[in-house]
Amino acid sequence: MNLKDRATWVRQKTVEMCVAAGCGHIAPVYSCAEILVALYYSGVLCYSKDDPEWEGRDRFILSKGQAVAGLNAIMADIGYLTMEECMTHCQDGSRLGGHAETNIPGVMCYTGSLGHGLSIGCGMAKAAKMQGKDWKVYVLLGDGECQEGSVWEAALFAAHHKLDNLVVIVDRNGQQAIDFTEDALAMGSMRDKFQAFGFDVAVAECGNDVDEISERLSWTPAEGKPHCIVAHTVKGKGVPEIEGVPVWHYRVPVTDEEIKWFADALYGGDESVLRALMAECGG
Repeated sequence: MNLKDRATWVRQKTVEMCVAAGCGHIAPVYSCAEILVALYYSGVLCYSKDDPEWEGRDRFILSKGQAVAGLNAIMADIGYLTMEECMTHCQDGSRLGGHAETNIPGVMCYTGSLGHGLSIGCGMAKAAKMQGKDWKVYVLLGDGECQEGSVWEAALFAAHHKLDNLVVIVDRNGQQAIDFTEDALAMGSMRDKFQAFGFDVAVAECGNDVDEISERLSWTPAEGKPHCIVAHTVKGKGVPEIEGVPVWHYRVPVTDEEIKWFADALYGGDESVLRALMAECGG
């Protein structure tokens, strides 16, 4: 399966999990599907398929923890979870909640409350430096999350301590929950902001192009500087009818028309998988 098809697969599994549960965050996964795929399948992240706790692994923090369904799908594909357990996402009795939690193999920290993933990542990167370890730390931030002051405190820390083993990826989709970032609290240029805070910054003009984001992630930053990639993405990418529509932050398809949207975009028009899942959950 090539990287583009893998991103489609992540989108399929995400909507299947959420339809089975009758809830979940689909659109936040769809904006960063290519980022997750590039990290885990293009040779960027160093990890062991046999041991999620391998000491020499690179650390990845999904700071925008509401995108955990997509990460869970990848963890299952690697072998840390089963796909059967993935399908219990957000259901009663499941250990798979709506945000990232450390009871899932491969998940580094709880990120249900946004704004602290970068701080944790800075601590990990500093610890690696102090211990003479050569693993890297990757942190995926949402752009709405960057309205948290803790993000910028961590950014100052990273630059001050010359954490060139830290890579920050900003999912710049321009939305937060059910609003647009520039209407809620304007963020302006993420590139300029991170540069001003001492980061070496690259921009992925199309963060939903898996080849472009893979190339940016493979770039080596200047020595002594933390690295930031600003990935311009589209929330809900992959299903045209939900792209850039704020309410789809929380929504799952429930009507015949909505099922058709997802089937046409992701399953070649075949509605059978989603309809069977809806029937199972009483939809």
